[in-house]
Amino acid sequence: MPITLPETLPAFDVLRREGVSVMSPERAARQDIRPLRIGLLNLMPKKIQTENQFARLIGATPLQIDFQLIRMSEHQTKNTAAEHMETFYRPFSEVEATGEKFDGLIITGAPIEHLPFDEVTYWEELRRVFAWTQTHVQSTFGVCWGGMAMIYHFHGVQKHILDHKAFGCFRHRNLAPASPYLRGFSDDFVIPVSRWTEIRQAEVAARPALRTLLGSDEVGPCLVEDPAHRALYIFNHFEYDSDTLKQEYDRDVAQGTPINVPMNYYPDDDPSRPPLNRWRSHAHLLYGNWINEIYQSTPFRLEDIGA
Repeated sequence: MPITLPETLPAFDVLRREGVSVMSPERAARQDIRPLRIGLLNLMPKKIQTENQFARLIGATPLQIDFQLIRMSEHQTKNTAAEHMETFYRPFSEVEATGEKFDGLIITGAPIEHLPFDEVTYWEELRRVFAWTQTHVQSTFGVCWGGMAMIYHFHGVQKHILDHKAFGCFRHRNLAPASPYLRGFSDDFVIPVSRWTEIRQAEVAARPALRTLLGSDEVGPCLVEDPAHRALYIFNHFEYDSDTLKQEYDRDVAQGTPINVPMNYYPDDDPSRPPLNRWRSHAHLLYGNWINEIYQSTPFRLEDIGA
């Protein structure tokens, strides 16, 4: 079944050209089925690229998805046209005030890893978002910095600055093969990583309420389940396009910023050759499994979430 998107949202045409089933809200309203309502709290500077990445993954399931775009209320983006933000995004304060509920919410990363959480300009509002998810969202997925912020808020697990950037495609292990979120996963696979901070497994393991599902000997825990808060935290980037790491590398090279060639990404580590995507199938598995788990657990009536 399709994902519901406004026909004028760039992702609508992008996904349709790729063969993803997309549907306008007008057409969806004529179907006798309740779509899952999934919100994207987009904290990334390149809003459209991030929309496309997550819409592609959650739109590939057999279920109809009502995709809602949300932004922080006061923070103004400098990298996306104001018209786009005005047309497609609603501030969290408006969503909060209306009391509406969501089957799922994705909270993205943000390029502010170097800042302590309480120095982030929208930290207090983001803490309101986290509290709001406990009564208004069936399942929340925190990604990269978003996941680090959530695991810190709910459990006090700190992020730690790395002495060099974890950058490239790193091998990960399936630590919980019986988890419904990992249905269909291989025992060993690669995931794109791009971050200057880390969460340490020993600190996660010290919290009995948390369970690490995916991990790497090189870059630490990747996917952590938090059942009590109906949440998943992922610190790496299954959602990345084939060329996302290349874009980051080329940007830094052009700006003269010291950067290593992303590990295990280009064939023979040669940046002149096109990178290979070796994570796409697992990306679809993970987000498809997440959507399925929401479908299996969410109330039929949205208003009953958190009741």
